Amino acid sequence: MNSPCLKQASKTCLHGCCAAPLRTPRSSMTNNNATVIRYDFSLATAASLCCYPNPQFTNHESLPSLQESYAYFIEAYTQYSQTDQADYIRAHEYHHLKLSKHVCLDYIGHGLFSFSQFQKHYQTPSIASTSSSSPPPTSIPQPLNSPEPIFFDISYKSVNLHTQILYGRQESEFEFEFEMKKRIMAYMNISEVDYSLVFTANQSSAFKLLADSYPFQNNPNLLSVYDYKNEAVDVMAESCKKRRGRVMSAVFSWPNMRVHSSKLKRKIGKRKKMRKRPGLFVFPLQSRVTGVRYSYQWMSIAQENGWHVLLDACALGPKDMETLGLSLFKPDFLICSFFKVFGENPSGVGCLFVKKSSASVLKDSSVASSIGIVSLIASSIPSRLVVEKPSDKEVSLKQKGHTFSEIVELERDYSVSDQSENWESYESGKSSGIECRGLDHADELGLVLISRRARYLINWLVNALMSLQHPHYSEYGHQLVKIYGPKIKFDRGPSLAFNVFDWKGEKIEPSIVQKLADRHNISLSYGILDHIWFSDKHQEEKETKSETCRSEVEGAHVSVVTAALGFLTNFEDVYRLWAFVSRFLDADFVEKERWRYMALNQKTVEV
Repeated sequence: MNSPCLKQASKTCLHGCCAAPLRTPRSSMTNNNATVIRYDFSLATAASLCCYPNPQFTNHESLPSLQESYAYFIEAYTQYSQTDQADYIRAHEYHHLKLSKHVCLDYIGHGLFSFSQFQKHYQTPSIASTSSSSPPPTSIPQPLNSPEPIFFDISYKSVNLHTQILYGRQESEFEFEFEMKKRIMAYMNISEVDYSLVFTANQSSAFKLLADSYPFQNNPNLLSVYDYKNEAVDVMAESCKKRRGRVMSAVFSWPNMRVHSSKLKRKIGKRKKMRKRPGLFVFPLQSRVTGVRYSYQWMSIAQENGWHVLLDACALGPKDMETLGLSLFKPDFLICSFFKVFGENPSGVGCLFVKKSSASVLKDSSVASSIGIVSLIASSIPSRLVVEKPSDKEVSLKQKGHTFSEIVELERDYSVSDQSENWESYESGKSSGIECRGLDHADELGLVLISRRARYLINWLVNALMSLQHPHYSEYGHQLVKIYGPKIKFDRGPSLAFNVFDWKGEKIEPSIVQKLADRHNISLSYGILDHIWFSDKHQEEKETKSETCRSEVEGAHVSVVTAALGFLTNFEDVYRLWAFVSRFLDADFVEKERWRYMALNQKTVEV
């Protein structure tokens, strides 16, 4: 039986705070899992705030408590409780997040190790002896001059990328590095038969390394799909220009930031009649800033038109590589990155995967041999972990009666790769003796649970932020928060781009919002939306009035605050962000914080 909240949400929302619910009665739907799931999701999202006495908030003091909000949330998203295994992992393996009361919404990528894992090896004996089944300790003593919580160091190699791909495995003298490669390839669901893996210092190094080795002089085009300014791609673009290559980019409609399909198709097919390959197509699958997801079909279209495809997997969520689309469309190159410990040590390593059948396109480069490629050297090898053979997959690809496009839409809830060679790789990686609990936890939770949990949290957050309005919103027409990219949407990514505006409608600089969030123990990032396409010239002038001047519309850019959710994010994290942003409803909040900061600093100096 539906709760009163869901019944209320099934009607038209008079407050205008929620996305319009589906009007089709559930009972009249065909036996289509996708339709039913999306219908239930729409009702739940609408119900998550509509049950409050006042679903629009004009004063931060009027916000419901964390406990009350969670009660409404769990009543609306009833299946969220099925993801409590992630909460258990967070409580026992990442208890520093609770003890420090820190909200980490600035992490993008994949964590290799858990906090409990490095704590066991680097902290005091009393902490190391705490078992994973025991309650988290009440305090974490930090010994003086304790070593950095890392399990490996990197050593730079002076070697050419092409040479490394051909002979790197034979010349490797580090068993640790070899085992880490196997574990990472198993986690990424990439076959060692098809791809070679090269470790790089970071993500930017991987992009530069590939750019300097790619023959832009013969394949003279670089086409990328990024709705934000990406320094790693900019480095690649500079390398292309130095060899007289042409740099192109997809453009994105304002303000939903959807890719302009017709323009991108023309750019992909523009060099179709050329005898030589058009060049390199750089595709991220989803935006790490706005959360917009793009169709896998763009990779297929690019390949059909002769492009080499680089898949930027840095923004993909845990286990996203097991989706059906990525098992069908195998890119020539793939780049991802791993950090060491979530919320504790953001340093890590970059990974460049090269498809063995595409390796011959890379050329020797004296520039590429002096940067980027690294070896992993164990600094403290953890104890070995015996892992049982993975059980039968709890989901399958039984999508009878669905078209290919419908399967792609459903894949995040229903599909995993069914390639036996990848499962063999998975088993070998898990039994390698390298203990990477961060990866193990994602493997344990799986694609379905992780995607479902993120979907509920990110859409509740979007809904909550849109409920914040200045007291005289109807009179002045100024809202507190503006979201760029998809708003409430079933298949949006777990990243969010937004800006905060004062009661006069003036944007508060993202750097200020970030700094104030940091003082409230919330880590956010900020970025720059780029390649914006305006369908209306007047709208362009209005929206970018305070932004940097541009010489052309496609060069427009807007600075934004960004938040990224991971599989360890919980409801309290997104609630605290909501509560923090609501403080800007106070017209004097920024000024109060400025004086408070000065007072605290003066007091610290006096002491």
